[in-house]
Amino acid sequence: QVQLVDSGGGSVQVGGSLRLACVASERTFNNYIVAWFRQAPGKEREFVAAISRGVPPAYADSVKGRFTISRDNGKNTAYLQMNSLKPEDTAVYYCAADRAAYSTYSGDYDYWGQGTQVTVSS
Repeated sequence: QVQLVDSGGGSVQVGGSLRLACVASERTFNNYIVAWFRQAPGKEREFVAAISRGVPPAYADSVKGRFTISRDNGKNTAYLQMNSLKPEDTAVYYCAADRAAYSTYSGDYDYWGQGTQVTVSS
């Protein structure tokens, strides 16, 4: 089974940018659907973005136009470029992957990274 390692989180000011990375253990990572979710304290885990072959990336309304999901299959890595960050983007961000589910529901994903903290201060 694939193992995912998230990185790239940190503390930034409002309007700043961060790029998260998700490195997979398998060379067949290109066969997986990849998504990013986030969870703020006291809140449920929520969908952020997803990417799959042959279809346009999907984004939560709250991040459209600010975040970009991408992948480099040669490096077994997915990315989440986050621009124009807001305090409400503060959360632990998780990479998720699945062979079949192109979904906004976290329960549809079988494989998860450990999470990386993003803190946006005003």
